[in-house]
Amino acid sequence: MKWLTGETSEILKAIEASAQVTQEDNQQVEEQVRKIIQQVIENGDQALKDYSEKFDQVKLHELSLSKETIDLGYQRVEKEVIKALEKAKENIVSYHEKQKQYDFMDTEKLGVLRGQLVLPLARVGVYVPGGTAAYPSSVLMNVLPAKIAGVREIVMVTPPSINGIPDVILAAAKIAGVDKIFQIGGAQGIAALAYGTETVPKVDKIVGPGNIYVATAKKQVFGSVGIDMIAGPSEIGILADDAADPTYIAADLLSQAEHDTLARVILVTTSAKLAEQVEKEIYQQLQTLPRKEIAEKAIENHGLIIIASTVDAMFTIMNEIAPEHLEVQMANPISYLHEIKNAGSIFLGEYASEPVGDYFSGTNHVLPTSGTAKFYSPLGVYDFVKYSQVTYYTKEALADAKESIALLARKEGLEAHARAVECRFD
Repeated sequence: MKWLTGETSEILKAIEASAQVTQEDNQQVEEQVRKIIQQVIENGDQALKDYSEKFDQVKLHELSLSKETIDLGYQRVEKEVIKALEKAKENIVSYHEKQKQYDFMDTEKLGVLRGQLVLPLARVGVYVPGGTAAYPSSVLMNVLPAKIAGVREIVMVTPPSINGIPDVILAAAKIAGVDKIFQIGGAQGIAALAYGTETVPKVDKIVGPGNIYVATAKKQVFGSVGIDMIAGPSEIGILADDAADPTYIAADLLSQAEHDTLARVILVTTSAKLAEQVEKEIYQQLQTLPRKEIAEKAIENHGLIIIASTVDAMFTIMNEIAPEHLEVQMANPISYLHEIKNAGSIFLGEYASEPVGDYFSGTNHVLPTSGTAKFYSPLGVYDFVKYSQVTYYTKEALADAKESIALLARKEGLEAHARAVECRFD
């Protein structure tokens, strides 16, 4: 792992420089994705089938999955896994129910009503990755907040495979309440959701993680549809004092490193002794990890240990990093909560291990990455609603306001605006 020490200002400069160096030149990917999207717009279902054969080596006759296929997949999943998914659902629902937004109507001023309507999106598309692992937890995290928000129809796309869609993904979709499932992956799946085909309905918003092609496609279709965020590789930052347990810290860093060779894992502490113990523990634990090769590359290429001069400096540095996941493994961690300004999801204390949030606590695991926690939030119910403003004026209320409105309109050179109000009193 790379080490950084010294003055806080120098550490911050090194972090900024590192972020700039690791940004990939995605011009080639951008162009490939642009062509895929155009093909889907022009050729619809046939383009989706062609890309499935080209990229996934699967020749599809039907893009959609039948209810019978979904039900059979559910039935094949072990009962204890179904039970765990149901418990996770219960926690996710109980947490996200508290995020619900409500209409308001303000009648404080005589003759004037001002209000806001909270309206659910009509149809949402959820992308569920395939590839090296199946992520049923991501199905729950993306779908359940949409259900709570009142979204009428939820359409899921996920890459096909020779062996079919994993049963556990089908089970999670059934438990969460997905309405339609299509065997479509990659940029072509995003294009299908954004523009619709003969079979796939056009959605209002697309959510869910994916590889660089999926992320690039989401960026390119934004504007035609809404998106949740542009997600990068997973990351974790840990703030730890000299009393923290190096075994726990190493395990939690590895829990993110095993996601992807590009995953970022960062420890910030004032204790060089603890840092040495953590680094030693990481390489010991690595030896028995099934995804050792992935985690090892992430640790070696994107692992970072930062020795800060003070506790205040620790928080200054971590706030600049703005990690997707942030653990505070320090004495009395709750007392530091308001020192945290930028983080996707915060885990307090040595027993709030990051995977607790990934699977079970009910907080969402779809989170801003790559420093975007400075301006993005975790996925929530609020991502699946939109707001309409409401205005009502009586004639008397408008009479009281007309001179001010006309004055401001003419100040902006918009005479028709002024006359639209004044004509009601001619």
